[in-house]
Amino acid sequence: MFENTLLESSPSAAPVLKPWHWLLSIAMCVLVFLAGFFLLPVVSFGVEEKVIVAQSVILGVVLGSFTLILCYVGADAGRYGFSRGIWFTVTLLLNLVGFIVYLTYTAAKTGNWKRATLPIAYIFEAIIIAMTMLYPLIYTEALPRAQLMTFLSAPPPPPPPPPPPAAAAPRIIRRMTAEDIMRAPTVIPRTIAQIKDEEPPPSAIGVVGGVPGGVPGGQMGGVIGGVIGGMLSAAPPPPPPKAAAPKRIRVGGQVEAAKLIFQPKPEYPPLAKMARIQGTVRLEAVISKDGTIQDLRVVSGHPLLVKAALEAVQRWRYQPTLLNGEPVEVVTEIDVNFTLTE
Repeated sequence: MFENTLLESSPSAAPVLKPWHWLLSIAMCVLVFLAGFFLLPVVSFGVEEKVIVAQSVILGVVLGSFTLILCYVGADAGRYGFSRGIWFTVTLLLNLVGFIVYLTYTAAKTGNWKRATLPIAYIFEAIIIAMTMLYPLIYTEALPRAQLMTFLSAPPPPPPPPPPPAAAAPRIIRRMTAEDIMRAPTVIPRTIAQIKDEEPPPSAIGVVGGVPGGVPGGQMGGVIGGVIGGMLSAAPPPPPPKAAAPKRIRVGGQVEAAKLIFQPKPEYPPLAKMARIQGTVRLEAVISKDGTIQDLRVVSGHPLLVKAALEAVQRWRYQPTLLNGEPVEVVTEIDVNFTLTE
């Protein structure tokens, strides 16, 4: 039926499309497929090879079919004496709309409406079938470039380190030598002051903690371990001050990791799952005294997996860590693994 309406429109029932028209359409289809297969990976970032092949095939079929439509319009318009340049330009600019207008116009001029109604029905059926096939491919396989670039943007550079402290001025220490001590004075003093050693009064002799006037039976100057000394030495020493518990400790060495009591699993990001991305996200966090997560920051990991890991770990709960019977904060590193299951 398609041949009787679209390809054989002349009274002599000769086909409008010649073999070279078909060859031209097939050549256009192949050229567009090769161009899309080699150029789409350069333009599109992170798209799988099967998606690129599917898109190249679709572009090749569409442009090859459009080339065949242009060949048909040019040959059919020349056969019926219509302006070939005008209808070729209208079809080139309006695509399928221009082709439908041409079929409607020629059907009205020739009085054969069957040559217009049947091709138009075929065109709409093909459009509906193509839309049902392309809709899942477009919205499932295609990766949104704008959202992907926001995840892959480089983090801001770290702040510069603080300037080193100013070096203290060097101290000059002059050492005394034996020559300095034995050197003769350059000036002889006129008078020499005589220093007399005074003996301390008897009452000043004693020991620390003694009794004024002494103790009967005591000894001059006191004796270590006497009556008063024995009493002082027998006093128990004061207890050592209790060491203050540190406010924050770090896991490692002899400090064991805190015990998890609530650990919801992270949701695998759909965008990372479509891109077949898997790996480990390492986070550093502070476990507070009540077991909640605080000061959570990223150490390493793929940008597409970081957000899901942060949202999951933020809800984790730990058993409080005790040091000397008191709860303390713990600094620890947390690894969140993302693995694709086949």
